[in-house]
Amino acid sequence: MEESRDGGWTLVTRKPYFGLPTACPVCLPVYIYLKFGRCPFNLELNSSYPDSDQIPYIEGGTYVAYNNEKGGVIQQLKQDGVVDLDSEFSSLPEWVSMKAMMSSWLADAITYELWLGSGENSAKQIYYSDLPWVIGKVLFVKQVYDVKQRFHISKQNAEKKEEEVNYSTIH
Repeated sequence: MEESRDGGWTLVTRKPYFGLPTACPVCLPVYIYLKFGRCPFNLELNSSYPDSDQIPYIEGGTYVAYNNEKGGVIQQLKQDGVVDLDSEFSSLPEWVSMKAMMSSWLADAITYELWLGSGENSAKQIYYSDLPWVIGKVLFVKQVYDVKQRFHISKQNAEKKEEEVNYSTIH
């Protein structure tokens, strides 16, 4: 594990909720990855740009790894030699299973629940509570639309898709 040039790393994420250090389904896997990699870091919350695809990002000295570059933060940390759990734990079946769970159905289930299943309150607390109501509402509607597009949800198949998500989280 490489040290940042100034001796400290900062992970910038979205707000905590549900008792988690960050409740963002994109930020939480990065947080867990750094914890498992025993990479010391400070956690900083950014609510200025709630729909930014750069968040989460990690910075230290002149180094920055953004979520929207080079396959995401985790991939960039691996490529740059900062922390690579795959090389350390690739032979452990538990790591392979956990990695698959974090990056696939768990992230999808959390995303679905946050934007489509639980109503607007959770998303508002995590993403938009610091913004004027109108801007928060517009960003919420945009994100709901984006999530429906990502999961191919329409009026005709909404109930079936919800059952699929619920089934995959139980099994």
